[in-house]
Formats: sequence, C-alpha cells, structure tokens
Amino acid sequence: MVEPQHPLLSLCSRLQQPLLQLPPAPRASLLRVPTSRISSVRRLGFTAADPLLSLHVASRIRSIKGKATRGVVSMAKKSVGDLTGADLKGKKVFVRADLNVPLDDTQKITDDTRIRAAIPTIKHLIQNGAKVILSSHLGRPKGVTPKFSLAPLVPRLSELLGIQVVKADDCIGPEVEKLVASLPEGGVLLLENVRFYKEEEKNEPEFAKKLASLADLYVNDAFGTAHRAHASTEGVTKFLKPSVAGFLLQKELDYLVGAVSSPKRPFAAIVGGSKVSSKIGVIESLLEKCDILLLGGGMIFTFYKAQGLSVGSSLVEEDKLDLATSLLKKAKAKGVSLLLPTDVVIADKFAPDANSKIVPASAIPDGWMGLDIGPDSIKTFNEALGTTKTVIWNGPMGVFEFDKFAVGTEAVAKKLAELSGQGVTTIIGGGDSVAAVEKVGVAEVMSHISTGGGASLELLEGKELPGVVALDEAVPVAV
Repeated sequence: MVEPQHPLLSLCSRLQQPLLQLPPAPRASLLRVPTSRISSVRRLGFTAADPLLSLHVASRIRSIKGKATRGVVSMAKKSVGDLTGADLKGKKVFVRADLNVPLDDTQKITDDTRIRAAIPTIKHLIQNGAKVILSSHLGRPKGVTPKFSLAPLVPRLSELLGIQVVKADDCIGPEVEKLVASLPEGGVLLLENVRFYKEEEKNEPEFAKKLASLADLYVNDAFGTAHRAHASTEGVTKFLKPSVAGFLLQKELDYLVGAVSSPKRPFAAIVGGSKVSSKIGVIESLLEKCDILLLGGGMIFTFYKAQGLSVGSSLVEEDKLDLATSLLKKAKAKGVSLLLPTDVVIADKFAPDANSKIVPASAIPDGWMGLDIGPDSIKTFNEALGTTKTVIWNGPMGVFEFDKFAVGTEAVAKKLAELSGQGVTTIIGGGDSVAAVEKVGVAEVMSHISTGGGASLELLEGKELPGVVALDEAVPVAV
C-alpha cells in the first residue's frame, strides 16, 4: 500500500520555483522528530529538569494566565514560586518590573499591558505578607525629567492590586528609607524612575548597593530589560540573596527557550521586518531549529536581488547580498523549507495614499517599491502554517502602519489565531508583531506574547541575558 503523503510535503511539492524559494528537503529530513535536536540552553542557565519541577512551572503559568501550557521547559533558575510563605512574610522584597508604559500628552496611560503583566508576581508577594519595593524605568530620561516620572502609574497599579500603592519621590536616600521602614506587610512602595540616575545604566556598584540596602531579597520580573546589565537588573544581585525570577520572566523564558529548544513539530518560524541585518542572528539561530522558515517584510528584497531579480526602488541592503545567498544555501543544507513571497504589493511611493498594484516577485518594475506580500503568498504561507504544531513570529510582513499595506501582516495574525484554537503553540516574539496581533484583536488567543522586544530577539539568537544569568540557580547545572 502506498503511504499517503504528508500535507507539508504535498504543499512543498507545489512550491518549487527555484528563484523564489528553495525546494523542500526529503521527507526523512523535513519531518523527523529528533531526540537530540535540542539547542544548548545551558549558557542561559536553563535545562530540562525533573518532571515534578516541570509540573510546578506549568501549574504556575496556568494559574497566572488561565491557558493551557504547551512546549514548556522548566527553569534551572530559582523562581518566586519556589519561595514559601515563611521565606516571604515580613521580608522586604526589591522587585524590578518593566512598567515602561506609553503615556499621552496628558500623562495618561495609553496601554497598560506591562502593568497588568507585572501584577501576578506582586500579588503573590503581598498575599504572602511581603513588603514590596517596586522599581522600574520609564522612557529614556537624561537626569531627573518630570515627564518620565512613575507617578501616573500609581492609580492603575493601585486599582489592579486592590490596595493603595505608596509612591516615593526618589529611588534611594533617607526619605525612601523612611517609607520602606513604615511599609506594612502586604504593602507596596513604588520607587521613582531608576533611570533618573545615570549610575543605573552604568551599573555602578555603589548605586546598586544603595538600591539593594532597601531590601532583604530580590525578584527580577522585568524581561524587557533582562538583556541589559544595569544596576537594578544585575548589580543588585551581588548584594541580595536570594535573587529569583518573577512569574512573568519565568513564563517568557519557558516559552522562548522551551518551545523553541524542544518544539512540537513541524516547527515554523516567521521572520519579517525591514532589514536582514537586524535579524541575521535570529534567522541563523532559527535555521538550526525550525522545519519551515517564512520570510517577509523589507528584508525579502535583499534576498530577491541576491538571486538576480529586479527589485525596482525597494529597500535593499547591498552589503548583505552575499549573506542572503549564504542563508539560502544554509537552509537547503539544513533541510529547512525556506519560503519567500511569490508575489508582492508594490507602490509608486512610500506613503499611505500611494498608488499600488500586485505583481509577481520576479516582475517589480523600475521606480516601484514593494511594501507588502501579495495574496498568493498569503495563501501559500497559510497552507504551510496549517501543517505546523509550533509557530514563532517576529516581524511584520509589510509596512503595516499603512492600512493599504497591512494586509499580509494582518493575515498572518489571523492565521495564527486560528491555529491557536486548534492547539498549535503560537509565540509572538516581541516588537511589531505584538502590535500587529493587538491591532487585529487576536492577542488574547495566542499561546504567548512576549513583553520584550530586544530581549526577545537576543534570547532567540541564543545570547545570554545578564539579568537572567545573575539570578540564583534552583538546581545545579552540569557544565
């Protein structure tokens, strides 16, 4: 009896257009589920651990998010969930959160996502009788800058926590120390913007020591800044023990490390954005792990030109043509089905009201620029995604800020929402992809949406995150 062909192979067999996409790998290499194809995550301080710890991590995430947990790998770093009530009751806990929310001209919060994401960890601490000293940055102030004060965050924080949050006018000094001393069990003190001090970003030990002197132990829940070795993310860990991960940081790492290191297969990665140069590390890293790689955004024109195609006035990084060629060769050698768009939406200028038309990727006329992927590409991408069990997405398919050129990006968001409902693990890896799923209104159904842009990218590239490395290990990790 002839064995039926896997739908992914069937799809790939219809996609063999040598200039625009690589032919699929043989069945054995494309659909294998290897036991050893797990990237090294020891440098990040994570490893597969015993089943009991895995269950503990999964139950913690379910209690916070209320969603099924898939593709989770447990952490080798100590978590706030590992601390008992006895560890926390009456203790002063320095919590570094990422409350860097957008404010309008009247200092009103326009998106409270990051505040809401910080709540589970804070609530856990106050419910266990801890005294929470909350620290964050906001914006990029140069010294004390009133418009970057954290004061506008107090009402929303208090509302979400169900208690009145006290606000300090500084983050160190005698007045702050008095407020800390008067803090009751279960109370929360919000320190002023830690970046009002230049010593924060310079990670000066004396400044870190002053921050640490306020507390008994440390919790880092600021994934968005975990890739920075700042005083409040890395420096304080030298003076406070234990130093542990908060629930949000834990969840980010469980998904971005766990699901990517040991995904349910087939595993697809969607990478977009304007430039190849900004995504080189991500693409190279994902080529080691994924079965299907879909490319979109402005970077595709560098790949087209590298294959000898005319790209009109589209964005091209001339110094990355050889790199694009090498990435295509690497995908083929690795048995990864790399799909480039076969048609594009082109415009006569870079503007929301530009004249536009759809052309094959091989027929972009002079004077026109590509600003989105076309309908045939959307159909092909959707079919490829329909075969998957795990998908990670980083970067838009086009200039989605302009409605006319947002169709491709929005189509990907809708497809991932559909797949989420079918049990596929869908991970939105930070940045513009998050804005896209929010715009389409499907954010809530995704398996995981990362709160960190730069941190997400660096983690996907396999880089160490100083704010994570500095935390206490839960179990010894063999070197």
